[in-house]
Formats: sequence, C-alpha cells, structure tokens
Amino acid sequence: MFMFTIYLNMVHIFLIAFGVVVGSSIFNGLGALITGSPPLKAMMDIARSTKIWAVAVALGGTLSSFNVIDKGLFYGDFKALVKQAIYVLVALLGANTGYMFIRLIQRWREIWGK
Repeated sequence: MFMFTIYLNMVHIFLIAFGVVVGSSIFNGLGALITGSPPLKAMMDIARSTKIWAVAVALGGTLSSFNVIDKGLFYGDFKALVKQAIYVLVALLGANTGYMFIRLIQRWREIWGK
C-alpha cells in the first residue's frame, strides 16, 4: 500500500508540473495573439521561465520540501529524504516534459507552416 501511495503522488506531481508549464504557455500564447505579439515566441519564453515555478507548485510550495529535507538530514528519517528526492526529480521531469511539448508545438509550426 505504501508503494502505491508513492506511485499516485508521483503521477500527480508529474502532471501538475506538466500542466503548469503547458497551461501557462498556452494562455500566454493566447494573450500574445490578442495583443498582436508573436504567440510561439511568447509561449517559449514563458515555458522556459516557469519550469522552476512548476516544480515548486507541484511539490506544494518550497517550505514543505525544506521541512522534509530537514527532518531527513537532522533527525535521521532517510526514507522521507529519499521520497522527497524522488518527488523533486519527478517534478523536474514533468516540467521539462511540458517544456519539450511546447518546443514540439513550435517545431510543428516550422514543419507545417512552410
């Protein structure tokens, strides 16, 4: 049951980080369309800059992560430390996958736009 809970949390963390990057990029592209700016450039700029925020959002804020790291390092709860490290890696993977998805949209435009 413990491993199943970790798996569920990993899926949620991945999708939250992915959704933050993709969602912010799409809405920024929509705003660029409304204002007459190039939408794909705006989408790439915001996707690049929101990756670290997507990780923080997916982990539930940075303070809780620091509390778990503190508990793991100074109170000997290494299981919590390893679990938090896995969550951070999964959040980074989700944010980078979202960024790659936006880059894929940009590449599709280059291929199909000509």
